[in-house]
Amino acid sequence: MFIQQSINRAWCLATFELVRLFFTKRGLLALAAFATVWFVILRYPVNSAVTIVSSEDFRQMAMQMFGVLGLSELLTWKVPELAIYWLVALYSFPLFALFAASDQTCSDRTRGTLRFITLRATRNEVVFGRFIGQLLIVTALIALTLLATILMATYRESALLMPGFAKGIGLFKELVLAVIPFIALMAFLNSFIRSSKLAIVMCVLFYGIGSALIAILTHYIPFSEYLYYIYPGFQLNEVIGQQSFSLSSYLIPVIQSACYLAAASLVIKRSSL
Repeated sequence: MFIQQSINRAWCLATFELVRLFFTKRGLLALAAFATVWFVILRYPVNSAVTIVSSEDFRQMAMQMFGVLGLSELLTWKVPELAIYWLVALYSFPLFALFAASDQTCSDRTRGTLRFITLRATRNEVVFGRFIGQLLIVTALIALTLLATILMATYRESALLMPGFAKGIGLFKELVLAVIPFIALMAFLNSFIRSSKLAIVMCVLFYGIGSALIAILTHYIPFSEYLYYIYPGFQLNEVIGQQSFSLSSYLIPVIQSACYLAAASLVIKRSSL
């Protein structure tokens, strides 16, 4: 009974994130900016996918410059629009998730409303509820852009509808899995930071200075390279080529997310609101 009530409260907090996005002026402005950016992406590089992928120059570039990443495998896809979409979305959506999820509890903490919320929900429920809410938002946006890409391909050639949906389901799963640890990282930073802008700055420093320090440590201590696994997105280069199934590519983001959410839960329990 208690678990069910806890899940219900967390779900209420998650759905409120959707309300803040779709039914507030600030949320609608953010959606308009997102739609504008993706309109440009879909209108030009994705819409021109057939020309780009069939270009001999592009094939040579894919073979020579990106052969290590297995990018040449994308040239064999039946729906070239999805190949270009995949290249753009795999790196843009994690970055977008960082900005979109940068204010999970910061503004509530600053305004003092977080104390009011914790009178009706536990701090764990707040952390997980806001995390799920942000994940739902990014998931919905991934689905919409992916659907738009499939429809564009179908408009060009109706026979691509079923292959597009078949491939799209796999890409959707990969993209959702890619953004989860980034949202979890922001949940952790929000557990002790009072400003969404500062959370972004801390994230930049975490990636920039942290990566440099690990690189220096690796020079002296070879096993230090495993510290890179604390960074969300570390496995993206392994999945971009879509060449073969790798269990580690699925386990790494799940473990990262679990660790960051556990850390966020622990920190917010011990911090003052």
